[in-house]
Amino acid sequence: MNDEERIAEPENVSRREVTVDDASSGKRLDAVLAAALSAGQNDGADTGGGAGLSRTRLQALVKEGAVRGPEGVVIVNPSTKVSAGQTYIVDIPPPAPAKPAAQPLPLDVVYEDDDLIVIDKPADLVVHPGPGSPDGTLVNALLAHCGASLSGIGGVARPGIVHRIDKDTSGLLVVAKSDATHAGLSAQFADHSINRIYVALAWGEPRPLTGHIKANIGRHPQHRTKMAAVRDGGRHAETYYKVTERFGGIISQLECRLTTGRTHQIRVHMAHAGNPLIGDRLYGGQRHLPGKWRDEPVGRTVETFGRQALHAATLGFVHPLSGEALSFDSPLPSDLAELTISLEPLKSNNQGIAKHERS
Repeated sequence: MNDEERIAEPENVSRREVTVDDASSGKRLDAVLAAALSAGQNDGADTGGGAGLSRTRLQALVKEGAVRGPEGVVIVNPSTKVSAGQTYIVDIPPPAPAKPAAQPLPLDVVYEDDDLIVIDKPADLVVHPGPGSPDGTLVNALLAHCGASLSGIGGVARPGIVHRIDKDTSGLLVVAKSDATHAGLSAQFADHSINRIYVALAWGEPRPLTGHIKANIGRHPQHRTKMAAVRDGGRHAETYYKVTERFGGIISQLECRLTTGRTHQIRVHMAHAGNPLIGDRLYGGQRHLPGKWRDEPVGRTVETFGRQALHAATLGFVHPLSGEALSFDSPLPSDLAELTISLEPLKSNNQGIAKHERS
């Protein structure tokens, strides 16, 4: 094989080159490639550029003949031992676009016209297909409800999707049914003119009781499935909050208003402020009620609440085609409403807090 044959770029394939360093000498090929090519991992999703390539995915690429070693020899054994100074070429095919199937799943439609649809999403519903959720998503339900009218700008896997809320966050989101609507809504999200208010239940009491958190958000440096408030890099993020209900200084109900829309923004910002959300297993740590409450019904309810206590309660925007100002409100779903009611006994501490604040 001559040099031109070795370096010819296959069509529509991303090529990555990995050179073995001294510390990696003697290790398995798949382990070395994974260490070199997983640094840009994003939610476990493989990309054509090689970011997020898991060891399992790389083992499959090796077995498919997509990896070549010294002298351009194709390597098909993932356990091949490597030596310092060797260079390996990985040809990564573009990801095949998912083609979600229409599934007649129940939808809570708040508003719909020819151009857009507003949905009140329940908790435990993923917005679009992805790793671990190939179907049963909001997109699958929308394809059954709207047919081919959804906007194509979001791509094959995300038709009509302009913004997302987390799987375990409930509440309102808007979906575009035409490309013009999609572009118009995206512009409003970009210039922060969309009105988005969330209701949350958080540990402790943020200080001040009404405030503003401004901290860039980026991928957590050690835990790649998490986001974090970062000093260097990341993306600009701002959250305005207001305490609307006080439960004895132990738990607070908040209204959070977003001016930016970063992944897990409210969850990250409130944890950064020292007030993670109730039920947030990813960012909340091991928080518990004080001992006097732990064995009471309120303690059991808080301890067993199965998701982050976050609800997208208000969504307001200007209709991109008609110019009409639209605003929608969603009441707390039953699980959050019941959790809030269960916290009432904690208010017995409020009087002591007020006395302390006056002194």
